[in-house]
Amino acid sequence: MPRRYRDWLAQAEHDLQAASDSLAAKHYEWSAFQSQQAVDKAMKALLLYFNQEARGHSVVHLVQQARGYVKIPRGLLAAARELDRHYIQSRYPNGFPEGYPREYYEEQVAQRCVHHAQRIIEFVHSAIS
Repeated sequence: MPRRYRDWLAQAEHDLQAASDSLAAKHYEWSAFQSQQAVDKAMKALLLYFNQEARGHSVVHLVQQARGYVKIPRGLLAAARELDRHYIQSRYPNGFPEGYPREYYEEQVAQRCVHHAQRIIEFVHSAIS
């Protein structure tokens, strides 16, 4: 059976570029979501590299699953926690008491998310090379 981790990692990198593009366009909520999605796919690529099937969209759980195969750098789990907070809230108005996601997202949040995604994707690259 062919291992498709490279495809997952390529899509993760594309999602990271989309997150950067959204940040530049001031679509901060989308940048946060795309950052989370980039890391979701990158961690699945890492697990596939080790012939492990990964399900779900929790970056925290994917990082915890990867602990069985690689040493997780300090701070990576905290970055995963922050990214997971943007999986739902960045997209749906009912994630907040009133208003819609665009009203709650600011540049600094999106910048942090893109930074976390860059760091985690770099970690995945180093773990599989």
